Amino acid sequence: MQPEEMENTFSQCKSLHLSRVDLSRKGSIDDDIYPVVSLLNNSPNYFTTSSCSGRVIVIDGLSETSEIQKQNCSWLFVTHQKCSEEDVISGLRNSRGSAVFKFEPFVLHVQCKDITSARLLLSVAVQSGFRNSGVSIGKRDKIILAVRSTHCLEVPLSHTGEIMVNEKYIHFLVQAANQKMTENLHRIKRFYAGVQAALQSDESSCTTNLNHPSKKRHCKQASEKKQDSMIEQNRFPSNKLGDPEDYFEDGLALFS
Repeated sequence: MQPEEMENTFSQCKSLHLSRVDLSRKGSIDDDIYPVVSLLNNSPNYFTTSSCSGRVIVIDGLSETSEIQKQNCSWLFVTHQKCSEEDVISGLRNSRGSAVFKFEPFVLHVQCKDITSARLLLSVAVQSGFRNSGVSIGKRDKIILAVRSTHCLEVPLSHTGEIMVNEKYIHFLVQAANQKMTENLHRIKRFYAGVQAALQSDESSCTTNLNHPSKKRHCKQASEKKQDSMIEQNRFPSNKLGDPEDYFEDGLALFS
C-alpha cells in the first residue's frame, strides 16, 4: 500500500471510530485522562481506541468457578478515585460468591498512523513509568500501542459468600490501593507532559520545506534516530506482557 493510501485509510478509520457511541460500562472518558485522550485525538497521527484512568473495584465471581472473569461476575463496588474503607465493606456485604478486591492502573490503547509515530509514543510511555507498554501490528498493518504499567493489586476477600478477612485487613488494603492510585495519577501527568512535548518537537522539526522529497526523508530519519536513542536509554524489563490477545486484535506484538 502506498503512503498516501495508508494515510487516507488511517484518516477514514479515525473518523469512523471517533464518531461511534461509547459502549464502555462508564459510557464516557475518565476525567483524569481526558486531557491525554483529547491531545492524542487532536493529533493527525493518533486516535485512542479504549482507556481507563485506573480504578479500585470489588467484583464477585461465580462461586463454582476457580477463575474470576469480568464477564461472569457482578460489580460490588467501583471507583476511579481513591476509595474508602466504608465503601469497600458496604459492597462486600453483598457478596454471594468469591469476591476479589482489585486495583487496576491506567491503561490506554492508541491506534498509530505508522510505526514511526508508534515508536515516538512508546518511548514517551516508557519514560513516564509505563514500562509494560508495547506495540501490536495486526491485520491490514493496523498499529496499536498499549500504555500500561505493572503496579496492580488483586486480593481475594470472600469465598461462597463468606467474608474471609477482618476490617483491619480491609483498612490495610484500602491504604495500599490509595497509595497506588496516587502514583498512578503522577504517572499520567508525566505521560501527558511527555506527549505534549514530543508532539510539539515532532511538529516543529518538520515544518519547513516538507514538499521536497529529500527534506521529508531527512525529517523521518532524524525522528527515527532520536526515538531509537530515547528507547535505548529506557529498555524494557525482561518480563513481557501476558497474553497479547487480551488487549490487541490478532497480530504480532513487538516488545524489547
